[in-house]
Amino acid sequence: MKRRDLLLGLAAGTAITSAGSVLLYNADQTKPDPRLLDLSSFDDLDPPPLDPPRDSEMRVAMPQLQPEAQIQQAQMPPASQPASIEAPLVEQLTAPTSITQAPQAVTQAETETPAIEQVAASKEAMKPNLDKVRFFENEFADDIYLAEEEKKVLLSVVLRLGRVQKVVGHGNFNVLSFDNALAYAKKYSRVGEFTEVEKTFMESIFEAQASDYGFFGDKVSSKLTENISSGQIVKIPYSGHYLFKGDSVAYYNKLKKDVGKNIILTSGIRSNVKQMYLFLNKAVHSEFNLSKASRSLAPPGHSFHGIGDFDVGRVGWGHLNFTDKFSETREFKRMEDLGYVQIRYTTDNELGVRYEPWHIKVV
Repeated sequence: MKRRDLLLGLAAGTAITSAGSVLLYNADQTKPDPRLLDLSSFDDLDPPPLDPPRDSEMRVAMPQLQPEAQIQQAQMPPASQPASIEAPLVEQLTAPTSITQAPQAVTQAETETPAIEQVAASKEAMKPNLDKVRFFENEFADDIYLAEEEKKVLLSVVLRLGRVQKVVGHGNFNVLSFDNALAYAKKYSRVGEFTEVEKTFMESIFEAQASDYGFFGDKVSSKLTENISSGQIVKIPYSGHYLFKGDSVAYYNKLKKDVGKNIILTSGIRSNVKQMYLFLNKAVHSEFNLSKASRSLAPPGHSFHGIGDFDVGRVGWGHLNFTDKFSETREFKRMEDLGYVQIRYTTDNELGVRYEPWHIKVV
């Protein structure tokens, strides 16, 4: 069976189950679902702005929200078609099926040797290609792409999640639960209720084995529906973000005090919904290359932003804070000198993720 078929289970629209593989969506429809969003509008796919929202958008309790202006939509350019990559699965090494009979009995150590070699070879084969970490924006022959049948569903999900964010506000969306996202979508007609196909797609993306894409980080959230309560978090002024009370807030406050006023929180808590939105958005801009997306953004359920980590940057630097250039700033060097730099995604890391000097490891 080919890698794409194993990962996506879409060749014949049937579910595939096996250890370490989950289908992305059981495509049993022959016609597009009429409830999918109109994909001729594509403006909501732009990444959220770095500028912090007004305080009025930062309501964790989420009181009654006032209707906003109708979302203006722009014509979507046709999505480019990536090359069809159907690389075979990593071949499993097997022990000999028979042993030539010898005059003397085969020892236990001799019979165990092929199995030991098999495990060692399998582990070696699963090590990430460091070129992918160094050149994360490139495409590689064994990258995994979303199946053609899934593209329209992904686009529809991203558009709808973007509209939910506009309704609840950027700050609230960072800590929004999956169930609340569904409730807001159902309540507001300009968002529209998530279809069963869309919900199944999001669930399958969450349950998929990220290592199949080439992401080898831990999964830190076991359920898509996990909730972040307002009692656990605190809003960080002038940032538009939240941090968990306790270690995360204490770490950030001390860092800011020691390093100076030019350090600012650029990304705090991200719920599974927020990480889903960011990851799928990145997949769109990566031409549906899920492997390429996972080199820049942890798949939903795998982000340590959901349990305590956060990002920092230099005031006024905007998107440059999320590039290697941040490591050249006075602020980063000061953090390094003071021992604050505990980078989770180091240069040439074996997690399959780009170097992130801005990501502060707390957990």
